Amino acid sequence: MKSRAFLEEIRTKSAEELNVELVNAKKELFNLRFQNATNQLDNTARIKEVRKNIARIQTIITQKATV
Repeated sequence: MKSRAFLEEIRTKSAEELNVELVNAKKELFNLRFQNATNQLDNTARIKEVRKNIARIQTIITQKATV
């Protein structure tokens, strides 16, 4: 998913939904790292994409908390 579309999607979610999204992204990152360590991962660029999505979600959570 493109980052702009992803940002628009997560900005409309509530803080509770964002926390669920964050947990899911962290689980996905763990699984990707595990697959990479066992040489089962085909698309290694996905790790970088998920890490950036986690950072985006955390940024939106912080912004919503300060407002």
